Amino acid sequence: MFPFLQSKSFAIDLGNNNTLLTDDKQILYSQPSYIVFDQEKNSVKAIGDEAYSIFEKNHEQLKPVKPLHWGVISDYESATTMINRMVRQVYKKNLFSSFNHIISGVPYATTEVERRALRDALDQFNSRKTNLLFEPLAAAVGMGLNIREPEGKMVIDIGGGITEIVIISLSGVAVFQSIKIAGDSFTEEIQDHFRRNHNLIIGWKTAEQVKVQVGAATTSLKNPPLPMLVKGKDIMEGLPVTRKVNHEEIAHVLNKSIETIEQSIIQTLEICPPELAADIYQNGVHLTGGGALLRGMSERLQDTIHLPVRLDDEPLLSVSKGISQALRDPKKFQSVLFE
Repeated sequence: MFPFLQSKSFAIDLGNNNTLLTDDKQILYSQPSYIVFDQEKNSVKAIGDEAYSIFEKNHEQLKPVKPLHWGVISDYESATTMINRMVRQVYKKNLFSSFNHIISGVPYATTEVERRALRDALDQFNSRKTNLLFEPLAAAVGMGLNIREPEGKMVIDIGGGITEIVIISLSGVAVFQSIKIAGDSFTEEIQDHFRRNHNLIIGWKTAEQVKVQVGAATTSLKNPPLPMLVKGKDIMEGLPVTRKVNHEEIAHVLNKSIETIEQSIIQTLEICPPELAADIYQNGVHLTGGGALLRGMSERLQDTIHLPVRLDDEPLLSVSKGISQALRDPKKFQSVLFE
């Protein structure tokens, strides 16, 4: 009788670079994890796509903030405000309705303090129940894996802030490695490369475009992308200039970081119990996360560890899909949900 007072539930994948809101059926919101404040008016200027478009192009009155770093909240006030605006943007027609259940993904390697910051940020919605779900487990569920069975499954999640490598069995994590090398590290290395080798200063967004358009994990690609022109500012003269870059150059730039990820995968396999290792040898490795989209990444990892590497069909959405499934049937996933 009163639809404006109805209860709602949502799942949130608060990513380093992108935030997704879903209900138990579909994606409701997917935009960059950015917020811009108007310092003169002490108000929010923009969030999401609009905030990202302002990033690195703002004047002193506007303060752009990226509230997450290394997969966790680094600026609590900004993150809380950003989440509030994103949720209210989705539910603006039902401002007076209450929230029944909220589930959020969280990296496995987080500390209790970092989890508390996320819980506190979600408490602003006064939901009847708020749960957290470890992102590697959510990613496994989102990829269609049965995490409850004893058979071991290895998931490599290369996100924006961190890479998590886990071996899952019986709804738990048997072995894990977490390193602070992922998509953002790739972007920073591209920026640094242009500064050191081309005497060219480029912005974060330009480095991201380079990573997307010509980024590669190996020089030997079956279908290499065309070279691209990169615009930036010459360090010596301070004038706008253009440089051409191809995938082979970027592959050399990113090689050291990818080697670190490979070493972490090998270390995880080395400390894996023998029975679980046998399962992984038989079933292979599952790769997901935005960083997994780097050209040639799955092929390179497969050549390194000599095991089949299965790239998820939608690596950017696997965590969100897993959390959404948990929201749809909380009793089924009760063993992996926690407060």
